[in-house]
Amino acid sequence: MEIPLRQIDDTRWEIPRTGGMRVPGRIYATASMMESIRKDQSLQQVANVAHLPGIVGSSLAMPDIHWGYGFPIGGVCATDAEEGVISPGGVGYDINCGIRLIATRLTVRDVAPRMKELVQSLFRHIPTGVGASRAIPKLSRAEMREVCREGAAWAVRRGFGTPEDIDCIEEQGRMEGAEPSDVGERAWERGADQMGTLGSGNHFLEVARVEEIYDENAAQVFGIVPDGIVVMIHCGSRGFGYQICDDSLKMVMQATQRYGITLPDRQLACAPLRSPEGQRYIGAMRCAANYAFANRQVITHLAADAFSEALGVNRESIGFSLIYDICHNIAKFETHTVEGVERRLCIHRKGATRAFCPGHPDIPERYRSIGQPVLVPGDMGRCSYLCLGTERAMQETFGSSCHGAGRHMSRHQALAAGKGRDIAAELKERGVEIRATGMRTIAEEMPLAYKDVTEVVNVMHDAGISMKVARFRPLGVIKG
Repeated sequence: MEIPLRQIDDTRWEIPRTGGMRVPGRIYATASMMESIRKDQSLQQVANVAHLPGIVGSSLAMPDIHWGYGFPIGGVCATDAEEGVISPGGVGYDINCGIRLIATRLTVRDVAPRMKELVQSLFRHIPTGVGASRAIPKLSRAEMREVCREGAAWAVRRGFGTPEDIDCIEEQGRMEGAEPSDVGERAWERGADQMGTLGSGNHFLEVARVEEIYDENAAQVFGIVPDGIVVMIHCGSRGFGYQICDDSLKMVMQATQRYGITLPDRQLACAPLRSPEGQRYIGAMRCAANYAFANRQVITHLAADAFSEALGVNRESIGFSLIYDICHNIAKFETHTVEGVERRLCIHRKGATRAFCPGHPDIPERYRSIGQPVLVPGDMGRCSYLCLGTERAMQETFGSSCHGAGRHMSRHQALAAGKGRDIAAELKERGVEIRATGMRTIAEEMPLAYKDVTEVVNVMHDAGISMKVARFRPLGVIKG
């Protein structure tokens, strides 16, 4: 079925309310991007999300939108904290998949001659791939519960990083209200030996140089300079979060029927936020979110060790300094102004980034004058961006922006397109050293499988949602 669309301006489109939609849909994209977006079912998913009980404002989609489970990836949805619902499909299987950006004291001159050795060292220190495990000793059940309650602070307490890191993580690296009793046995088993591991698919660690700076003042605040070296880490809650989502979907699908909720797609299964089922999912989801915060914190420490080994210098000389760590797949309670009235809402962000404006109390004090860092990774071969949240984001998108380039090829299509090609060699010709567990992963994640991240970022910049600070060019990547 053709989804009706009304173009509002150069970057905004609307799906008018029809049928059982409770609110309209809004998509951020250029006209040329919309031609591609129309080819999958993601616009239908935007309209479907608009049917959720208690939804407020609009069913939103960022320019990196593509088809997902229930919700489109790149989707944002706010439901009323009292009368609304929570949907695991609005968070995704990889709970708190997110990204962190790390500044260093290094320059291109320091790392370029040893980039191959550096990538190999990173690959040795950080387990990657499906089922990757044993970066650190297997955690006991008691330790796993501590991770669930403490998040990144657990990792810092164990010597992985410093207390200063905590202030530069969304939610300060810990979602309150995590409830280990809501986590099933299989999830505990899967998560016990995966702490400090990267995983597979689109997860990566990237070493990049600062290629261009757009906002000199903000760059100075972040401590980045032209030709400086930064590190991006993209991963989530691994098998622990996946299993929690899988277990929760079964429970929530039953709740959808029990509470008489009618939806156009069973993958949108949801439960009232105040119901026992909704509370159980929230408690377990927060456990997975805290596991992911701890996981990225441990990986950062392992990456610093790899840099020290490959470059033959001490950790102090490298100067690993966390700029920020953000969630991509999460549901959180936040207060936003809707039609002039402050309301407590549950914000689902699935493949979307929080983008709070300058002055917001949830931003670290050191960044409060400029706004929240928004980290937008690319596709191994092109570039990535650091941006800032704005007041307009608070007004239009519940303080949300894009999270990456967004796929425009399925993994199957990418494999077909890459058949007979040596993608690793092609990347090397472009100055990118890569190591992965298998060549299949490199083919599935090749740059052509993704939209141009520059076009995605420019949409949000031109719309006034998140403003560009700096662009990074990849030099070395490890993947699963």
